[in-house]
Order: sequence, then C-alpha cells, then structure tokens
Amino acid sequence: MSTDVTAIIDDAFRTEWGQIVATLIRVTGDWDLAEEAAQDAFAQALARWPEDGVPRRPGAWLTTAARNRALDRLRRDAVGAAKLREVATHPPAPPETHDIHDDRLRLMFTCCHPALALDAQVALTLRTLAGLTVAEIARAFLVSESTLAKRLVRAKQKIRHAGIPYRVPPAHLLPERTPAVLAVLYLLFNEGYAATAGPELVRRPLTGEAVRLARLLHRLMPDEPEAAGLLALMLFHGSRSATRVADGEIVPLEEQDRSRWDAVAIAEAEAILDAALRRSRGPSPGRFGPSGRPGPYQVQAAIAACHATAPTAADTDWRQIATLYGTLRELTPSPVVALNQAVAVGMAYGPDIGLALTDALRGELADYPLFPAVRADLLRRLGRASEAAHAYREAIDRAATEPERRYLQRRLSSLTGHRSSVE
Repeated sequence: MSTDVTAIIDDAFRTEWGQIVATLIRVTGDWDLAEEAAQDAFAQALARWPEDGVPRRPGAWLTTAARNRALDRLRRDAVGAAKLREVATHPPAPPETHDIHDDRLRLMFTCCHPALALDAQVALTLRTLAGLTVAEIARAFLVSESTLAKRLVRAKQKIRHAGIPYRVPPAHLLPERTPAVLAVLYLLFNEGYAATAGPELVRRPLTGEAVRLARLLHRLMPDEPEAAGLLALMLFHGSRSATRVADGEIVPLEEQDRSRWDAVAIAEAEAILDAALRRSRGPSPGRFGPSGRPGPYQVQAAIAACHATAPTAADTDWRQIATLYGTLRELTPSPVVALNQAVAVGMAYGPDIGLALTDALRGELADYPLFPAVRADLLRRLGRASEAAHAYREAIDRAATEPERRYLQRRLSSLTGHRSSVE
C-alpha cells in the first residue's frame, strides 16, 4: 500500500472518527453498531483507496460507507428491521431548545449523563468521540486496559437500558453535566497536545477538535466561568504549538522562539480569561481577590497566561506560577499538580528546594513517567551530573513518544559528552 494513502487514511481517522460515530449513533441509536460500522468503513478504505484512488471528500466517503454498513446490519435481523422502521418514522433526538445542532456535542452530553459514573462518562466520550484506543484512555486514567474495557461496556449498557436520550439537554440540566463535559474536553486536548504514546508528540486533529467543541460549549453556556477558563487554557497552550517540536525533538519552553507564538490566540485567551475571572470573583479587586472563587480550569489558564505573556523566558513570573499551583492543589489535590508546583518552586526559589519537594512525592509518583525527567532536570541545574544522567536514563526508558526520547537523549548527551543509543 502506498505510504501516502496510508497517511491519508490515518489522518482521516483522526479527523473524521468522532463525526462518523456520532452521526451513526444518531441514525441507529446503537453505540456498538456505530463503532463497528465506522471500523468497517476504514477497513474498506484500506482495501479500496490504493486501487480506486482517494476520494475527493474522504470524510463523506467514509460516512456513507459506514452508514450503509450499519443499515445493512440492521436489515439482516428481525430486531434490526424493527429498529430500521423506528429510525425511519421516529427521529431519535427530540427538538432542541437552542441553536446548536452538532452530533459530536450531542454525543458528548449523552456520554456525560449523570446516571453514569464520572470516570465512565469521560472514558466513554474519549473512546467514541475521539477514537482513542482503550490503551490510550487507560494510560490517561492510570488503570489497566482490562479495567477500562469493562468500564466502557458497563457505560454503554447503562445508556441502552436507561434509555438515555441522544441530545444536548435543556439549559436547566446543563450544570449537572458540566464537570464531566469539561473533563472530557480537557483530556481530549491534552492527548492531542502531548500524546501519551506514538511517534508524534502533538496530534493536531485532536487539539483542533477539542478547541472547536470548547467554543461550542462556551457559546452554549456563556455565563459558565469554567467553560470559558478551559477555552482560554486551550488557546494559550495552542498559541505555542508551532514551536514545541523541531526536527522531531521537543523544544523546551525556555528555548522556544516566542516571535512565532500566535499573538492573536493569546490576546483572545486573555480576554476570555479576564471575563471569566470577573464572573468568578464578583466585585473583589484584583485577579484573585479574597472573595474570588476561580475554578481549576481558570487557575490553569492563569498559569498558562504567565508563560504566554512573558516577553522572554527570563521574564516569567515563576513566583506567581508557584502560588497559582498552590491554589490549584487546594482545588484539585493531586500528586501531579504537586510535582508541577515543585518545578515552579524550583524555578522561583532554587533547584535545591524544588528537588526536595519532588523527592517527597516519590512514593506517590513512583510509576509516573515524567517523574524521573523532572528530577533529572533539577539535578542537572544543581550540577549533580552523575545523578542527573542516571535520572535521564530512567526517563528515556519511560518516555512514551519519540520526540520525548530524542529530547531526553540530547540532555543526557550534554552531560555525558556522547550520544548513547536509544532503543
């Protein structure tokens, strides 16, 4: 098979999977059938496109093939025939009370029904909407693949047996689903911004889809500060995406060419964040006044703003960032947040303090892939080259993507004076 055709099909999977599955769920009401038919459509593309050529509109071709496959399956059995008649005479989604009609947004809100456990809501949405594999989602949740697979099966059964409707709920029901929807978008963006595995660090179709859906959600809930905070966070991070990888290797923040950052996206993110914080804090003066109640996404966006608006790396307000991470730990206690705070403290007050805080987290983060990389950098800055080299080797062994491995290998080489092979 032509490498070009394979790449086109891979790109179509990343960009079209969620739309195809969402459309099929709307048409058939059957989640498993929707996924199977979508998979069959991509299998057909793998078999036919090398011979017939790539269609002018790959997404439309795949959607049509998947729909035909799903309807063929329904026609082959009595239950399916009854379902087909139901689909033909009764649209599965009731009329909506707003002007946002998007199958993927409907799918997200259906997955995030409060009848499902929060972790099941997020996992199911990432699987059906983003097409992430069970292994990728399991890594994000820090659970085994078998545990995650069972969780997905139970969630689909619950939706089917409870008759959960496929729609964006009316306005008065939106708040109860907001936390899960925000969590889904956050994980979807993160998987695109820093992939958990694979040859590429950045998966732009996922980040683009996350931003698109975050904009829709912000439009749907314009007075929800956390929806605005999450959109601002994505825009701040996305503004730097063009400079994060060069020649297949990660470029650390302090080495990135800030003249290439997207100033328009940064300005938009600042405006969105400031408006969200005004809603959160009420009349309190200052960005985080005494009565202010910013949520975790707003706090993370404020951290990203510190980086995005600093003219140079040396101008970064690390003390403010360390303080913000302290606020974030109060809102969402997590050893990973504590590790990020340790990094910020190390930058603000010295790597020795940062290393002490990092080492205190060893028990909780013993298996966390980025833990040895953080230690390695702090040890390097302290001039403890031998210990840093050992930590870099451990980090290389744990790195999930090729750009990460190459970056860590370069750091190791700068200590040892030679380039070791990386398997």
